[in-house]
Amino acid sequence: MSTGPDVKATVGDISNDGNLNMAQEECSRKGFCSVRHGLALILQLCNFSIYTQQMNLSIAIPAMVNNTAPPSQPNASTERPSTDSQDYWNETLKEFKTMAPAYDWSPEIQGVILSSLNYGSFLAPIPSGYVAGIFGAKYVVGAGLFISSFLTLFIPLAANAGVALLIVLRIVQGIAQVMVLTGQYSIWVKWAPPLERSQLTTIAGSGSMLGSFIVLLVGGLLCQTIGWPYVFYIFGGIGCACCLLWFPLIYDDPVNHPFISAGEKRYIVCSLAQQDCSPGWSLPIRAMIKSLPLWAILISYFCEYWLFYTIMAYTPTYISSVLQANLRDSGILSALPFVVGCICIILGGLLADFLLSRKILRLITIRKLFTAIGVLFPSVILVSLPWVRSSHSMTMTFLVLSSAISSFCESGALVNFLDIAPRYTGFLKGLLQVFAHIAGAISPTAAGFFISQDSEFGWRNVFLLSAAVNISGLVFYLIFGRADVQDWAKEQTFTHL
Repeated sequence: MSTGPDVKATVGDISNDGNLNMAQEECSRKGFCSVRHGLALILQLCNFSIYTQQMNLSIAIPAMVNNTAPPSQPNASTERPSTDSQDYWNETLKEFKTMAPAYDWSPEIQGVILSSLNYGSFLAPIPSGYVAGIFGAKYVVGAGLFISSFLTLFIPLAANAGVALLIVLRIVQGIAQVMVLTGQYSIWVKWAPPLERSQLTTIAGSGSMLGSFIVLLVGGLLCQTIGWPYVFYIFGGIGCACCLLWFPLIYDDPVNHPFISAGEKRYIVCSLAQQDCSPGWSLPIRAMIKSLPLWAILISYFCEYWLFYTIMAYTPTYISSVLQANLRDSGILSALPFVVGCICIILGGLLADFLLSRKILRLITIRKLFTAIGVLFPSVILVSLPWVRSSHSMTMTFLVLSSAISSFCESGALVNFLDIAPRYTGFLKGLLQVFAHIAGAISPTAAGFFISQDSEFGWRNVFLLSAAVNISGLVFYLIFGRADVQDWAKEQTFTHL
């Protein structure tokens, strides 16, 4: 991975302003056909795979605990009229379904299983981000993607062996997924021009919503037709296939990319030349601990991911229990908020970069405005959900609106760490993931507790608690959030601990 001096040497003695303007004009004509946007799409596919693997248990668990059909006889599918192919197919589907085992898991156990993906994740983010920042993200992200995808294939076997083994497998899988979600941000330090940072990161990040949408859309159908184990087999296989694209096409630095044009390479290098993004072994730990702008982002991550993990884990269960939808319809309905959120994430990134490039708003104003919109409106909407549960259409409208508006946070506080300390992007993303996974470990477990204690008012308490946590984080961020590079992230403090 090239360092700051390497980048400056590549720029050479040419004038930054003139070459940057020429390269920017050339790259603007290319639009989304540039290599950096292609990189964003590949990362979108990786995030798609990771989030299908995070969500597949959420959509499968109603079938894993509610299916009480007795197992079929081994020869049940052999005695059928050979002339009716449709009856043969229907009987085959029934055989697949009845072969899928069912488990007697209480709501508390289900909450623990859904949260277990985050139990070991506290160990991985900081080392993953630090190593990716120093040595490059290509192999860190690629290894995490392969491990998570491979383990997904074995979830049905682990569930059949017992809850303890399933939880252990999910813990290891969660650590591998952290390697992907944390390490990828080190790539943007070398690839994302400042005026395109929001759109590139949101294009890549939209894969999370797209993955959630697809697995919810088809997951319920798979569970209802061929059985819940195939949800894990199919999406685990897709993740393994993504690794075949990742390793040959991804490079940590545009300078070393074999297919990038000279104009695009010059534009990226010149636009980043004035920022000191070179990683290093030393970390200003004391200054980071005292930095209120950094704490504002950390607390925002915890609070916003508290709500995100609750919605991600329990949307299928909420729709299935409150709206009394079957598995197929529950999956389709649960997918709607995520596909709308996927679109709005990209639109929010484009809007943020437009406002910044036209100098309509300052960067810090954009970050705080988008965060406030993405927190306040969804919190009000979700708190109102229990009062509209009698109307299916109103419930779905509220869920879709909540997901769409909350996506604005991706261009707000959730990307703010790139602004205040680009030099330490890998390490900070790892630190932020720790706070996100702490929220992910607590929130589904707390939601399971509330729901098991009171089936009528449990959901109301879940949404009230999520809104309170989310708004508290917003208030702290609005007071202490900043968007300028902090003193401790500048070159003169680089060697200080």
